[in-house]
Amino acid sequence: MSRTIYKPPVQKGFGQFVDALVVLALVYLSLLAPLLLGGTAAESDAPADKPVATWEAMQQNETMAAQWQKLGFDAEKAEPIVSKKFSYEIEAWSLGITVAVIAVYFFFVLKVSDREYREVINERFGPRTGKED
Repeated sequence: MSRTIYKPPVQKGFGQFVDALVVLALVYLSLLAPLLLGGTAAESDAPADKPVATWEAMQQNETMAAQWQKLGFDAEKAEPIVSKKFSYEIEAWSLGITVAVIAVYFFFVLKVSDREYREVINERFGPRTGKED
């Protein structure tokens, strides 16, 4: 029986590039999804006749104010961003969907890996000929 050295298939550069773009797009979309679905900050119940925004009223020191100004924000424009408080409530259905997606992905990867592992074993050692105990 002659044994040959196994040479795994090599993914081309274009395939790696496409894979990297897909992963980058998925990461971007996963970070953008909360913004699109409106789940990033709790709505504030601000009165209609609120006072004029100042850096001091927003508890921003001189350094913070300078950084906001470098970004092109004055006290009026920065006030809605600074005053919104993030909501860290966990929604049961969102958690359930996340767990389900991760579980389905895990079993998908497990199944594909098992099939590819068996293909490699068959290429390297040949198909099983019988029961060997």
